[in-house]
Amino acid sequence: MAIFLSRLGRFSFQRKRSVTGLWVVLLLALGIGALTLSGQMTNSVTIPGTESQRAIEQLESRFPEANVGGATARVAIAAPEGQTLDRAAVDEVVSQLRSAPQVTNVLDPFQAQTVSPDGRVALAQVSYSTQAFELSEADREGLLAAAEPGRDAGLEVEFGGDAIQGGFETNASEGVGVAIAAVVLIITFGSLIAAGLPLLTALIGVGVGMAGIMVTASFFELNANTPVLALMIGLAVGIDYALFIVSRYRHELETGKTPEDAAAHAVGTAGSAVVFAGLTVIIALAGLTVVGVPLLGEMGLAASATVAIAVLIAISLLPAVLGFAGNKVLGGRIPGLRGPSKSGPTAGERWARFISRHRVLVLTGSVVALLVVAIPAMSMRLGLPTDNTAAPDSTQRKAYDLISSGFGPGTNGPLTVVIEAGDNPEQSVQAAMQRIGGLDDVAAVMPPQFNAEGDTALLNVVPQSGPDTQATEDLVNDIRAEAGQLREQTGADIAVTGQTAMNIDVSKKMADALLPYLALIVGLAFILMMLVFRSLVVPLKATLGFLGSVIAAFGAVVAVFQWGWLGDLLGVEATGPIMSMLPILLIGVLFGLAMDYQVFLVTRMREEYVHGAEANTAMITGFRHGSRVVVAAALIMASVFAGFVLAEETLIQSIGFALAFGVAVDAFVVRMTIVPAVMSLLGKHAWWLPKWLDRILPNVDVEGEKLSAGNPPEGHGKSRELEPV
Repeated sequence: MAIFLSRLGRFSFQRKRSVTGLWVVLLLALGIGALTLSGQMTNSVTIPGTESQRAIEQLESRFPEANVGGATARVAIAAPEGQTLDRAAVDEVVSQLRSAPQVTNVLDPFQAQTVSPDGRVALAQVSYSTQAFELSEADREGLLAAAEPGRDAGLEVEFGGDAIQGGFETNASEGVGVAIAAVVLIITFGSLIAAGLPLLTALIGVGVGMAGIMVTASFFELNANTPVLALMIGLAVGIDYALFIVSRYRHELETGKTPEDAAAHAVGTAGSAVVFAGLTVIIALAGLTVVGVPLLGEMGLAASATVAIAVLIAISLLPAVLGFAGNKVLGGRIPGLRGPSKSGPTAGERWARFISRHRVLVLTGSVVALLVVAIPAMSMRLGLPTDNTAAPDSTQRKAYDLISSGFGPGTNGPLTVVIEAGDNPEQSVQAAMQRIGGLDDVAAVMPPQFNAEGDTALLNVVPQSGPDTQATEDLVNDIRAEAGQLREQTGADIAVTGQTAMNIDVSKKMADALLPYLALIVGLAFILMMLVFRSLVVPLKATLGFLGSVIAAFGAVVAVFQWGWLGDLLGVEATGPIMSMLPILLIGVLFGLAMDYQVFLVTRMREEYVHGAEANTAMITGFRHGSRVVVAAALIMASVFAGFVLAEETLIQSIGFALAFGVAVDAFVVRMTIVPAVMSLLGKHAWWLPKWLDRILPNVDVEGEKLSAGNPPEGHGKSRELEPV
């Protein structure tokens, strides 16, 4: 591996113009494709295999006129406090709604009897034949413009439902993380030139990846949130991977190597670690496809492709760019800033020695701290966003509150019950209505709607509780529990669907897939770690440390996004259940990134140990060489992720916060504290590997031992010693 990558680095360095030109051409070609071929992304979430999804597919064939899969909007119209509605003003709003673009039907509140008992709030239901993602901004603006006659008459008009939800849009929040990353790089290198190279190559990689996703969207239907994870991960790992190689390149120059030899050696050693670190991230992200949720699979594949691009750029484009920079990466130093200390103990070495002396106390304190932070995770509730979790000043949240005050919170999330009638449709439907109406938490069962053949009916069931409550989830389960008895009684089949039921099914699907997914990625990565470290204990320790980071991140997410702690400080305007996809997403991404730090930090420890250093000394020396770069990498990753906390969408906020917090905990508590404490405590036993296993495992030479043991590429002389990654 090391020799192959060293030759690739030398090739790119020698042919810097050709390699750079190829990447620029690829970026331009994909950019033009993204502008000309970019397809429309969807906001819809399908959950194959769930009852709610099967019911929707069934209705599309048996009851297409019901348009269950089409976009909907709930329009709340309210008179000032203490007054009643002016019907003429409401009629004018309804008329405007019916003339809005793409609208197929509007239920008049007075005809549908959806006016609150006090006459103050009316609810108009707007239906579309197309799905929400197919609506353009002009369509949404036309819908919102229908409020003007009502507002002119002194009424409050607010909108909810999926019809007014736009897709994901990038904003200035991403730039905040990049700016912080630039500051960290400048402080780390003390040079604008050296700091600029990781930023330049990372932005090129993100550009290639995002453009590729946009082009793919013209051939395949992708969810609008697919680019979110790819953008986050692409920026973070793109900067980090280049940081490790540039750092090693500078070190090789300082030892007296020519720029060409330094680039080859840096790519052969640090580049090997980058490849294996990238593979762990790719495994974790691509593993999201086994969950069975297309949205997560799309996000995982898109992000893993972006990581693969980041790795390829780090081992090919970066050495080409270094060919242009040459020795200049050592120059351009900023007054007042300096690079790593070349004499005397570094801060990393002093910290490692402190941990070595107090390893039991440090290990115990760190583990206890992780467990304390994880306590809120015990009360985690999962769900998908509803209008109730929208920002308090948004029209969705205002509509939700108005509907709740006028009709009860359950009206915001009615359940759709599909009845495939038996031999006597009327009798079957009446029996179903009677059974459902007698269940707990049912506020109302609306009159049935039959399809043209009369063999399928729809019931709208209004719960007493809101769509994101435990009581509503229990009601869905209770209705489904009645299906067997109703089938025996009448021969009819019933199924529950609708947005609320979909949310419940998504959460259950995620929970059921959590352990199999965790076992898959941990198992594959454990094998990869054995190849890298040639040890059974080190991969086990790395995995246990990752689990500590995950539970701590879960606890912090619950405290902020469910309990509301520090919400004002972080700009979280609404609390509610944690996004049901977040735990699996966090596990996948954080596992890959945690193994990144494990590879970059511990490979140097192994390098010292296999060359004869005593185990504790090898830990201290390896930590001395790797800690500065790992700290910089962690600060960069956490900063990039934290920038997404400034986004408007709760999903993106929660993902950004969870990843930023998880990376910080894993890097500074687990890798920089617990790992050296455990390595010191275990001593030589940390590197235990059965002899029979040692014989059958291939030697991937991540440390670049062959480069320094008489097998340098292209006939160059061997280096004096193994240098730090």
